[in-house]
Amino acid sequence: MNEKDLRDLGILRIPVPIPFRQAGGPVNVYAIEEAGGGFALFDAGLGSAEAEAALEAGLRAAGCRFSELTRVIVSHGHVDHYGGARTALEKAGRPVPVFAHPADIPKVSEAGPRWKDLAPAYGAFFLGNGVPAEVLSVLASESAGGFNLARRLAEVRPVAEGEVLSFRYFRAELLHMPGHTPGLLCLWDPEHRIFFSDDHLLEKVSPNPLVDLRAGENWRPLVSYLESAGRMRALDVELVLPGHGPPFRDHRRVIDGLRRFYGERQAKIRSLLAEAPRTAYEVTRALFPWAKPGDLFLTFSEAMANLEVLESRGEVGRQRGEATRFHLVA
Repeated sequence: MNEKDLRDLGILRIPVPIPFRQAGGPVNVYAIEEAGGGFALFDAGLGSAEAEAALEAGLRAAGCRFSELTRVIVSHGHVDHYGGARTALEKAGRPVPVFAHPADIPKVSEAGPRWKDLAPAYGAFFLGNGVPAEVLSVLASESAGGFNLARRLAEVRPVAEGEVLSFRYFRAELLHMPGHTPGLLCLWDPEHRIFFSDDHLLEKVSPNPLVDLRAGENWRPLVSYLESAGRMRALDVELVLPGHGPPFRDHRRVIDGLRRFYGERQAKIRSLLAEAPRTAYEVTRALFPWAKPGDLFLTFSEAMANLEVLESRGEVGRQRGEATRFHLVA
């Protein structure tokens, strides 16, 4: 199955440029033909002028007009996946429903908390895990700009695991695959064995299970991600349509590679903690000595997520203090 075969199924992949080098390339927006005419969007790209122009050009080249837009399904609440939705709705010129999983709606909806509302809690969390105040200051100043690349939506309707969406040439089941975010959604077409993975599975980039204080104290992103990846691995997928990069096959090869990758990273963390207890920030610096302060959110999330996996297995514990330290459990 190639991109022409996808077009025969009414699926158009539109790569949209983004400024995030860690993401693995342009973000993919999927325009899907509807049974009653028009098209749906699975994700809407970034809210920058360049990204919105690329989306409009891709639709125009396929003979689609925004006035024919019927619905938008947001895979998860990151700006490069929902940021262009509001502009698309405005260009449609009429009400168009937008759907997302309830766990990620606060990131997408106008009713959800803004970064400035969450900044004090994140600041306390990072300081409590050993991040120096001067590094945190750089992170805060560099991170805030990314939220200007998306306009939130007035109304976002909830959808749930197991709901079946009907399109012109196929039906797809919504699968809740938490990990990269708490509310990440994928589409699964078992008849044609096509899996829309968005950022749950990328061929050449790890999924960055991220710190998310809105998800509560019990949120362990990599623990959840590995469970979700196991569910996907069990499916008989022929073609993966990812959130970044071209379609690819052999999803089990990619998932098994990620498992080895995380296993090696966790072995490195165990060796670090065998020398002495360390804060999550100290583990981050040891794993990513090349990283700049502005990269901290991604690198710290990666280190903390792997520490939490080891903790969930009973291999690592925490020493509470002014800054929490992790230690090996005898």
